[in-house]
Amino acid sequence: MPNLLFICSRNQWRSPTAASLFRNTDGVKVRSAGTSSKARKKVSNSDLNWADLIFVMEKKHKNQLQAKFSESLQDKPIHVLGIPDEYRYMDEELIDLLNATVTPFLL
Repeated sequence: MPNLLFICSRNQWRSPTAASLFRNTDGVKVRSAGTSSKARKKVSNSDLNWADLIFVMEKKHKNQLQAKFSESLQDKPIHVLGIPDEYRYMDEELIDLLNATVTPFLL
């Protein structure tokens, strides 16, 4: 059962939407976190060690993770979804983007 970690900046809109969306998918477990010091839940070494697949919303999130957690990221795939910070929680367009970008990794 793969563990999916979704990361955005403040863990407020995008990554919690992704976690909610994929939480009921058979065969996966999900978490969400943020890279900002103001994140609701800040990403930790524990989160990264737990994750089998890491999904970040923007390239800057991948860069931040690599700069701060390089040892925890050894051999961990990080997928940049290219979803900008312009959506609210459970926005229909955000859900469509997440389905289109994440689902191929679950097949």
